Amino acid sequence: MGRRRKFGRPLHGVVVIDKPAGMTSNDVVQKAKRLFFANKTGHTGALDPLATGVLPLCFGEATKFSQYLLDSDKAYKSTFCFGVSTDTADADGQTLSTTDASALTADRVRQAMTAYLGDIDQVPPMYSALKKDGQPLYKLAREGIEVEREARPVTILEYELLAFRPGVVAEADVYIACTKGTYVRTLAEDLGRDLQVGAHVAKLRRVQAGPFSESQALDLEALELERGEDRAEALDHHLLPVDAPVEALPRLDLDEHSAFYFSRGQAVINNQVYRLGDEGDTVRVFDANEQFLGVAEITDDGRVAPKRLVQYG
Repeated sequence: MGRRRKFGRPLHGVVVIDKPAGMTSNDVVQKAKRLFFANKTGHTGALDPLATGVLPLCFGEATKFSQYLLDSDKAYKSTFCFGVSTDTADADGQTLSTTDASALTADRVRQAMTAYLGDIDQVPPMYSALKKDGQPLYKLAREGIEVEREARPVTILEYELLAFRPGVVAEADVYIACTKGTYVRTLAEDLGRDLQVGAHVAKLRRVQAGPFSESQALDLEALELERGEDRAEALDHHLLPVDAPVEALPRLDLDEHSAFYFSRGQAVINNQVYRLGDEGDTVRVFDANEQFLGVAEITDDGRVAPKRLVQYG
């Protein structure tokens, strides 16, 4: 059989979507793919259906660099609800227990939060996409099966109490900056356990994902209105460059001769590389026309060896 034909335009770049509540990240991918009429689209780190906010999508050749966004730090604003614990540790789950949280104060919450600043080990929730023997944990959880999960190291870079509303069911608005793989639901659950009242995530919004912030995030309904009928090209001005996921990497510009060989997968000598980094460091590479060619690794002999090349087409 021949290769399956791809439908859509060969778009290359990044679009930052403001994910609405109730949609899965894959739902957003499919809608954006249709709106832009793109032949290849992928997200860069899933958000729960409950969550809203920054969801960068990569089109075409930009998907080759999505791992850099998956590995990047994230930031969230969330509302924790104290006095109610749920099986999913968020508002979409079934209530497991209720406890009077009226004795809780902002100072107690703030003090308990300090235990989670810095490097911590976090046990992933059962309702997660992590797999056990090839089976997603959330599927096992829906069957009432709980399995042991290994704690994973994460770093909580910032953990700030923004507001506190006391009551039998108390609420706290928090800001969290963290490394990849951090579960905000687990932070809420652990905090509720420490305060002996139980807790879950009532609201969750991602406000930063790598270099992208919520100020760049686009509303899907607004994009649909802007697109109109069969006018996908009307949205192209929203595309960020292919190198947007790696814009934090140092930039190296090659002359025409070196760019020719580099773009064909060959390491090339460049006298500027050690001004940009050390052996093993990664750089962004551009040709004399300022076209992004891909990312490369600095070698021990002053060359740049291609790691991931862009092929526009």
